[in-house]
Amino acid sequence: MASAETFTPSSTSSDRLPIFGAIAREWADGDANFPLYLVLALILAWAGAVVLWGLPALYLPAVALSPVALLTLIAIGRG
Repeated sequence: MASAETFTPSSTSSDRLPIFGAIAREWADGDANFPLYLVLALILAWAGAVVLWGLPALYLPAVALSPVALLTLIAIGRG
């Protein structure tokens, strides 16, 4: 049975989520190379999607992120 001294609750709500919490904890307390590993894993997942689903998996993420690019250009233009 765990005592109250050994159990420390998470400080943020994102730490409680199964996937994002593990990533957030590793980013905060883990290996210094974790951001590189995360980017490589995302690129490999995207490449796997392209192999599995073909061309739509290649261009749909770019279409989905076009509003982000537009907001970035607006933010740069506003100074």
